Amino acid sequence: MDVKGLFGFVFRSAVVGLVAAGIVLLLRATGGGDPQATLEIREAHARTPGTMASGPVSYADAVAAAAPAVVNINTAKTVTLQAHPFYDDPFFRQFFGDMILGRDAPRKRVENSLGSGVIVSPQGLILTNHHVVRGADEISVSLQDGRQSQATVIGTDPETDLAVLRIEMENLPAITLGDSDSIRVGDVSLAIGNPFGVGQTVTIGIVSATGRDQLGINTFENFIQTDAAINPGNSGGALIDALGNLVGINTAIFSRSGGSQGIGFAIPINMARDVMQQIVAHGRPIRGWLGFEGQELTPRLAKALEIEDTRGLIITGVVRGGPAHEAKINPGDVLVEVDGEPIDSARSALQMISSRKPGAAVKLTIVRDGRTFETEAIAINRPSQFTGTQLR
Repeated sequence: MDVKGLFGFVFRSAVVGLVAAGIVLLLRATGGGDPQATLEIREAHARTPGTMASGPVSYADAVAAAAPAVVNINTAKTVTLQAHPFYDDPFFRQFFGDMILGRDAPRKRVENSLGSGVIVSPQGLILTNHHVVRGADEISVSLQDGRQSQATVIGTDPETDLAVLRIEMENLPAITLGDSDSIRVGDVSLAIGNPFGVGQTVTIGIVSATGRDQLGINTFENFIQTDAAINPGNSGGALIDALGNLVGINTAIFSRSGGSQGIGFAIPINMARDVMQQIVAHGRPIRGWLGFEGQELTPRLAKALEIEDTRGLIITGVVRGGPAHEAKINPGDVLVEVDGEPIDSARSALQMISSRKPGAAVKLTIVRDGRTFETEAIAINRPSQFTGTQLR
């Protein structure tokens, strides 16, 4: 064996020795040399060209399925302007008298606004926001295919900020309604609407949160939060999933500048569907009402009232002649359960009571002077003049 061959043999022997030592060290670290011991690791599967880790490369099919049913809404409202108070000021008129023509005639101005809507049935029903069409004298709807139509208001619900419109046209595209109860945080979401009036626009993000409430936007809140860009003009438009199904009606943004900052809110389609069906059937949603107002029980109030559980609602007012009054509920009582369900907040009490149908018997668990008892109230239709979270 020459010098070169001898050197190669020595090198290979050294490498084999180091590898063997490494194996011994590994076996000692993983179980003292047990031949049955194995090291378990999870490796990501190799991606095939043209795919992502999850979901499709493009959402064009989802947009193509949903976008034709998303419409632009233009409203016009005539506003009467009051004359400037200087016109009736005696000192002002001393110098100018009747020189100002038409000072007593009311002036009128037409205000226009933009929004979006979603066609949810081939018969021309459109879901949008109440604030998009509030007070409008004329409502014009523009479809993606260029057609336009005047719309009539079937009904609105200010407490959820929803409105139902109808247009009379043939061969209308209708979006497929999804199930907003099945969406998860992290799901892909796409917003389709008419931001700033530039025309139909699609933005993409994820579902950032579900069940958002206590935002002070609506009386009844259960928002989907998304970081898909939503801007003025998107109101009433569609929030769709990766398959093109409608999961929400875009409603509001949280913004310090007036533009999108990645925090947008949509009304879940399951809530919107229920409100729409009631509006179509009755002209407005039908909700239960008992006629009392209350304040959430705090630890300090609970201690003052000598109540161990801090959950509940202190009754602060009762409408005379209402169901709560008929059930002998008094101010100062603490409502702790509705039909056996604990009251966690004032809003939860509102949600539970309003979900009862008029005529339904509602079992209320009350704490009064340290004594717990049950009473029953018969829910009636929530009067339209009682809006807001105070009166239930």
